[in-house]
Amino acid sequence: MSLLGIGILLAGLLFLLLALGVYIGLALLLVGLAGLALFTTAPPGPNVATALWTSTSGWSLAALPLFVWMGEVLYRSRLAQSLFQGLAPLLARLPGGLLHVNVVASALFAAVIGSSAATTATVGRFTLPELLRRGYPKPLALGSLAGAGTLGFLIPPSVIMIVYGVMAEVSVARLFMAGVVPGVLLALLLMLTVALLAFFQRHRLPQEPPPPFGEVLRGSLTVLPVFLLILLVLGSIYLGVATPTEAAAIGVVGAFGITALRGELSLALFRESLLGAVRTTSMIGLILAGAGVLTLAMGFTGIPRALAAWAAEAGITPLLFVFLLSLVYVVLGWFLDGISIVVLTISVILPVVKAIGLDPLWFGVYLVIMVELAQITPPVGFNLFVIQSLTGEDLFRIARYSLPFMGVLLFMVVLLVAFPGLATWLPRTMTGG
Repeated sequence: MSLLGIGILLAGLLFLLLALGVYIGLALLLVGLAGLALFTTAPPGPNVATALWTSTSGWSLAALPLFVWMGEVLYRSRLAQSLFQGLAPLLARLPGGLLHVNVVASALFAAVIGSSAATTATVGRFTLPELLRRGYPKPLALGSLAGAGTLGFLIPPSVIMIVYGVMAEVSVARLFMAGVVPGVLLALLLMLTVALLAFFQRHRLPQEPPPPFGEVLRGSLTVLPVFLLILLVLGSIYLGVATPTEAAAIGVVGAFGITALRGELSLALFRESLLGAVRTTSMIGLILAGAGVLTLAMGFTGIPRALAAWAAEAGITPLLFVFLLSLVYVVLGWFLDGISIVVLTISVILPVVKAIGLDPLWFGVYLVIMVELAQITPPVGFNLFVIQSLTGEDLFRIARYSLPFMGVLLFMVVLLVAFPGLATWLPRTMTGG
């Protein structure tokens, strides 16, 4: 059978298993095992055992459960409610008023949680009821939250970046730094979009009274601990003082410190956050293990090498490749979650990326933005499901509210292609990593 036929057969088997409801990690493992057994001469047993071990034992992965735990601690505190109260007086005078709280609070939580869905759920639980109670238009409130929640994957520490770094053998520390400038720029673009949409609907927005100076000062003090934790974690990585794993440990201590200072630390919070981190890490570990087996099978069949050779011989330019790949990722985003998109495609795509001269570090940031787009594209947009669970609103109506913010994400991809230094400049200046 030709390589094209093998690839189509394995892809069909994978989507069949997913359609039957098989867990993504097990589906990847079974497809990899089938590929090894049916289309290669390699003994499946020892190779599968080796792949399972190597895909889950890398030192870079040690940061994953710690960053997840840090996010779980803050997710279970009342920090989001305090952030809304603290950010409201700081942002009330901007065009769009308190709608900007969705964006800024999501950016802050993205830097301590690392998950898009968790960011959307945590921020939306407190901002949506308050915004709707004050009379802000529902399309702007829900749409801005859906768009801003995607920052959870781009602004470090990011679970997706750790997964990509491990699979692509790219420094996780440099990936984190590569996401900082695009993440901040994307947050500013989202705020600009909110301001423009608010301007055209200004007659429907409530008038926020000027906050007294005392409220502004108290708001600044409320936000300060989160800023300090972000600076401590990312600053230690940037300066080379700590590895991502060590910085994650610092983050966990800092998260417990913030909850203790707020009087929220308890044995129940410790136990629930730890169990939540174990569940999330185990789920990601199973996906990585299955992806490791599938990657090994792909390597033995020679499909990635053949695809890379074809791309080089066909003279496909990086710009054309990114354009075509963007279309593929948009379609995959209709059906799959972010981590699944990464592990399904990276073993096949990465050899092509290297063959046509794209920087794997830059490509990691591009991939994360495309995964962010998948979070708000129906019918399987996780952020849309989160907002639906919070509001009871129709899923496709929420998706329609999110359309302007989907455009912002696509525009961010254009900026990243036009100015690759947005992703590569900061990692070049860091110490160590």
